Formats: sequence, structure tokens, C-alpha cells
Amino acid sequence: MGRIFEVRKHTMFARWDRMAKQFTRIGKEIAIAVKSGGPDPGSNPSLRRCFQNAKSVNMPKDRVEAAIKRAMGKEMDNYEEILYEGYAPHGVAVLVETATDNPIRTVANLRSYFTKGNGNMGTSGSVSFQFKKMGVFKLKPEGLNQEELELDLIDAGLEEMGESTGEHEEPVLVLRTTFNNFGNMQRALEEKKITPISAEVEWLPSTTIDLPEIQVDEVLRLVDKLEQDEDVQKVFHNLK
Repeated sequence: MGRIFEVRKHTMFARWDRMAKQFTRIGKEIAIAVKSGGPDPGSNPSLRRCFQNAKSVNMPKDRVEAAIKRAMGKEMDNYEEILYEGYAPHGVAVLVETATDNPIRTVANLRSYFTKGNGNMGTSGSVSFQFKKMGVFKLKPEGLNQEELELDLIDAGLEEMGESTGEHEEPVLVLRTTFNNFGNMQRALEEKKITPISAEVEWLPSTTIDLPEIQVDEVLRLVDKLEQDEDVQKVFHNLK
């Protein structure tokens, strides 16, 4: 009974840690969106996207409003978005998106993680050519005519559409478009009165690497360490 309790407690803390990390990430995205486009979501599509993503991870409304207020304050840190590149063990390519107010601290921390994880940092462009920067929209499929929607969204830059499962195993409809068409797709969905579950920019690998389980664990330990850093927003890799 004690062992079961410990496992449940560990799972609960892990879920809280993941939720706290998601809230911090979206809080920074809100700050960046407000700084660049103002606090009015009606005229700031980036902020509207942040609101959608906040809702998708159940971020409380008061925390969203607090993030906007902080972004409008003079004392607010100015976050710089920087993409770092490197290799995990066994040749796995890794991209690390950061939002930082201290790039010197960030790069020092990331270099330490890569080194201790038997990987290495790369220079700009050394890894990113193996990925495609894409807009990824997730929708609730209920009530949607998928064939009709696919045809309607081609002009907005739709590249592919398919079904998947969400974080809680619920069915989701995944739309992908090139990064350059992200705004077009967002507008097209808004015109159709479709509110995405989430709308993210992701780096999708052109090819993937298949490794044995023991090597996969080694790679994922490094990825997990990177994701825990306070300056890191997202980590992408080409591990299958």
C-alpha cells in the first residue's frame, strides 16, 4: 500500500511540475505577444493564440490576466527568443527554443546539459536544416466535416490534416501548415468560427532516427534536463 502511495505521489508531483512549466512558458509567450502587439487580443493575433494555448492547459484566467499586466509594466523583463542547436547522444539532432532575459546564463546552462548528457552544442544552422518550421493547429473533430474543411483550408496553406490523440487520449484533428502560412491559417479558422484547442509553431524533423531502448533512455534524459531549465520553452528532436 505504501509503495502505491509513493508512486501516486510521484505521479501527482510530476503532473504539477509539468503544469507549472506550461504556465511559465505561456506566461512568457503572453509577455512577448503583448510587448510586440499590445494587450488587445482583438488586434493582436499572437495574443489570441496565447489565450487558446492557455485554455488548452487549463491555465487560470487570473494568471493570464496577471501575465498581461506584468507585460505592460515598466519593470517587466524583456525576453529574447533564441533558438539553440545541438546533438544528443547517438547523433540525435536537437533544437531548443528559449525565451530569456539573460542569454549568457542560458547558453552556459544549455552547454552544461549537453556536455553532461554526452551530447554537444552546435552552431546556428548546424541542426535546423534537418527540420521544417511548421504551424500546428489542433481542433476538436466533433461537428466538423473533415473533407469539406480540408478543401476549404488549402488556400490558407494547409499541407496535411489527420487525426491523433490528445494528452488525455481524446481524439483531436491536427492541421499542419508552413510557418509562413501560420497567420493565414489562423485567420481562416477564425472566419469559420473554429477555435483551436491549441495553435503552436513546431519544428518537425524531415527524417527520424530509430535507436534501441537503452540509447533512447539516454537521449530522453538529456531532453528532460533541457526542458526543466527555466529559460527553455520547447525542445524538439528527431528521435523516432
